[in-house]
Amino acid sequence: MIRRKKENIQWLEFELLQPFPEVVHGVFTRHGGLSFTEEGSLSLVSKLLSLSSLEAPKQVHSDVVEIVPPKGECDGLITAERGVGLLIRHADCQAAIFFDPKQKVIANVHCGWRGNVQNIYAKTMKKLKELGCKPEDLLVCISPSLGPENAEFIHHEKELPESFRPFQVKENYFDFWKIAKMQLEEEGVLEKNIEIAKICTFSAEEDFFSYRRDTKTGRNATVVSLSKL
Repeated sequence: MIRRKKENIQWLEFELLQPFPEVVHGVFTRHGGLSFTEEGSLSLVSKLLSLSSLEAPKQVHSDVVEIVPPKGECDGLITAERGVGLLIRHADCQAAIFFDPKQKVIANVHCGWRGNVQNIYAKTMKKLKELGCKPEDLLVCISPSLGPENAEFIHHEKELPESFRPFQVKENYFDFWKIAKMQLEEEGVLEKNIEIAKICTFSAEEDFFSYRRDTKTGRNATVVSLSKL
């Protein structure tokens, strides 16, 4: 990932999206006082990325993905509108940016372990196909999130499906980065079109908030938008 800085605010960008200047995006770190628990942080990001508006869903660990404007609670947003930012708050969960360079459609999806169990990525793909997107055209980028060395699930036999067992790296620990990749590839996304940050929010305390590490904590944020014409 590429680190950027402006006005004392630091964020990361995906290398996979660099050839597409029409995609404005960032995974915002703790640096600069952003915690995304206050409206001030959202306004600052809107200004920084030159957004007309910023949509942030009411996240409930569901498998619901909505086209902007959302009708209710959901964990993913899709738009083809320019200047509209899609924001996902996360603290160990994955935020996944989807971009179709042909249809000029973007999505931003919140996926914790419950999202993987419900396969919110498959639900996202279904919604994108309704808009004319093809899986082989999509680029998908997954934010810093809980890494396999810290993803402990002591009740995994009840919480996780049998299909996740091959991704157990040691007793009670699972690699959700590989699980996400598997789920995306099963939907037809090409391996070369997937970028996973592979930065663990639990371990990278200097940059990221982590619920597993601190319990009471702020939230990281991943934002994506199609630039204004």
